[in-house]
Amino acid sequence: MSTTTTTFAVDGMTCGHCVHAVTTELSALPGVTDVRVDLVAGGSSPVAVTSDAPLADEAVAEAVTEAGYAVTPRRSLL
Repeated sequence: MSTTTTTFAVDGMTCGHCVHAVTTELSALPGVTDVRVDLVAGGSSPVAVTSDAPLADEAVAEAVTEAGYAVTPRRSLL
């Protein structure tokens, strides 16, 4: 079975508790097999989500919002 990993930027995390909250919510999404957070306190933290199938951006954003944080919108290069 192939997996896919997508990285999202999450704003507002400042500590290990924040990382735990986001990891718990994202891990609860169907198909998610791994969540890795590279904490950047006070900035946008990269969050890599590995799953059995691609996840809808909306599902990830909803889970992050449920944890009390926000996904940073992807910036257009235009």
